Amino acid sequence: MSGRKRIAVITGASSGLGREFIRQLDQDAAREEPLFREKPEELWVIARREDRLRELEKETELPVRVLPYDLTDKESILALQELLEDEQPSVRLLINAAGFGKIGATENMTLEALDGMIDLNCRAAVDMTQICLPYMEKEARILEICSTSAFQPFTYLNVYAATKAFLYRYSRALRIELMPRKISVTAVCPYWVKDTEFIPLAEQGNNADPEEPEIRSFPLATTREDVVRHALIDAALNMPVSTPGIVCTVHRFARKLFPSDILLGIWELIRRI
Repeated sequence: MSGRKRIAVITGASSGLGREFIRQLDQDAAREEPLFREKPEELWVIARREDRLRELEKETELPVRVLPYDLTDKESILALQELLEDEQPSVRLLINAAGFGKIGATENMTLEALDGMIDLNCRAAVDMTQICLPYMEKEARILEICSTSAFQPFTYLNVYAATKAFLYRYSRALRIELMPRKISVTAVCPYWVKDTEFIPLAEQGNNADPEEPEIRSFPLATTREDVVRHALIDAALNMPVSTPGIVCTVHRFARKLFPSDILLGIWELIRRI
C-alpha cells in the first residue's frame, strides 16, 4: 500500500443514506477491528447543502473535507477531478449515494424532473466513478447505491426505476472489469427506506390527487441504519449485490422466476394497498 492519504468519498452526504454512511464509517474507524483493513483517514463529503456538511464536521471524529458540489453541474465534477489530481489521495471507498426520484404519472412529470433524475442518478454516478478510479488501489471498494426498483419496470416510478436499472447493470459489469485490479464493486439495492427524505420529496409536485395517490403506502419499509449496516458488511465481503432486507432479497430472486408483466401486475396490486 502506498503512503498516500487514505480517503473515503461519499456523495449525497447531507442527508439520508449518504449521511448514515458517514456516521457508520466514523464509528467503524474507532473499532479495534474495523470492517475495512485499510480504514480511511479522511472523509470527503459531497452535497449541495454546505450547512449540512458543516454539521458533519462537528459530529464526526474522522477529519472531514467539505465539498459543497452540485453533481448535476459538470463544473463540480471537473473541480473534484482537479482536487484529486492536486492531492493524489488513495481512494479506499467511493460511495455514490447521491440521487433522487419522483413518484407520479410520467406524462405529468416536468422535463426538469426527468432530466434531473437521469443526470444525477446515472451521469453523475458514472462520472464520479470514472474520476476516482485512477486513485484506487488494491482492495479499494465502490458502492453504487441502486434500488430494488432496478430489478423490474415500475409504473409511476418509471424513469427513476430505469435510472437505477442502468446503474445496477453498470455496477455489475464494472465489477468484472476491475477484478484484475482487485477493486470491488457492490450494487446496493434497498427497498423503501422510511427515515430519509426520499419518499416526501418524491411525492412533491407530481400533480397527484392527494385523495388518490399513485402509491398509497410503503409497507415493510426499512431504516437507513439497517440498509447502511448491511451494505458495508456486504462490501467488506466483496459481495456483488447487497439486498439489505428480506423484501429486496425476495424481489431480486423473484425477478429471475417471473416475467416482467407478472411482476408489474403484482406491483399494481401493492401500490393500491
